[in-house]
Amino acid sequence: MDFCSLIRPGDTVAWGQACGEPRALVETLLHQAPDLPAMRWFVGINHSDGLDETLPDHVRVASYTAAGGNRRLAAAGRLDVVPAHYSTLPGVLTSGRYAVDVALVLVSPPDSDGIHRLGAGEDYIAAAARHARVVVAEVNPHVPASAGAAGFRRDELTAVVESQRPLAVAPPSGEPTPTMAAVARQVAALIPDGATLQIGVGALPAAILGKLAGHRDLGLHSGLINNEIVELIESGVITGRHKTIDPGAHVAATVVGGERVLTRCATDPAVRIRGIDHVHDPSILAAQHRLYAINGALEVDLTGQVNTESVDGRYIGSVGGGIDFARGAVRSGGHAVLALGSRSRAGSTIVSRLSGPATIPRADVDVVVTEHGVAHLAGVGLDERRRRLLAVCDPELLDAVARG
Repeated sequence: MDFCSLIRPGDTVAWGQACGEPRALVETLLHQAPDLPAMRWFVGINHSDGLDETLPDHVRVASYTAAGGNRRLAAAGRLDVVPAHYSTLPGVLTSGRYAVDVALVLVSPPDSDGIHRLGAGEDYIAAAARHARVVVAEVNPHVPASAGAAGFRRDELTAVVESQRPLAVAPPSGEPTPTMAAVARQVAALIPDGATLQIGVGALPAAILGKLAGHRDLGLHSGLINNEIVELIESGVITGRHKTIDPGAHVAATVVGGERVLTRCATDPAVRIRGIDHVHDPSILAAQHRLYAINGALEVDLTGQVNTESVDGRYIGSVGGGIDFARGAVRSGGHAVLALGSRSRAGSTIVSRLSGPATIPRADVDVVVTEHGVAHLAGVGLDERRRRLLAVCDPELLDAVARG
């Protein structure tokens, strides 16, 4: 693949994330980058080793997140963070400054309808590719040809590269720490049988999923599907029986995990990979049966404001879909749960003042959970919020937080 004939000066190039990252194409792009014109790359959760501060100076990288593999770029000042709600990314990537000119997609071999499917992740890349001038596909038999996933006919693709390489996989979560296990128990106790579940990425969400083995008839409508979710599907915990929208279906935008989740996506017609326009649609979220949105945070202040982006001037997270799912969960009759350990390397995560932006305003904060308990904040005044949040603070740091 010769990108010299496809990329023009000033182009924005984007590709899928997590298991949907077209690794062969990205590696070729990295190799050819020194000889290509000035351009911008838009990336999500990436697993490419060469995507770091050693990139040529004429290549700028943008993303909605500084987490994971993007952290080194952010620390080196080489990452342009776009503070956008996840639900708005299709619009960000199809108009204005970050409109995508060249889309790199990872797709399955053609199915019986002749469609190459985005079966390992549709999220933002589907919309970006539909509006791009150039669409380059990495066709890989490891990609599930998930029924209903967005895709492309051969004549819609500018160029095609065949690949047999294994798909990108997320690092294993490992055993949860005692703190994670304690938080997970608190969260699991809040979730009723029959609820619809949305959950974020990381070790703590994985620990929470591990505590749901005794639940019944949960549904899935989430930004991601991972190995832990597949385990709950296989054990009969997640059935989708009570879902109002997509009943019986397990809906996600991105595949994050390894062979187990990819096999499930390829063989289970109930697994539906969808784009952000469906997964984050406010009307769909509000109409779900008791949606429980479970996400993390870096800090929560004593009024309930939440920071999911940066700490002490270091951008390490993202805006993400927190507000999208929080508002949808509450409107559905469920709850928006923010789960975090009560302390980090920087100190208390329950703070008198945020060290970064208020990503989620206090009016949208519902339930905050640490290993020390559960703080219900919806409809609660500021004085009582302060008392409830101090009650879930680390006892050793409580006095300092209370003094401010």
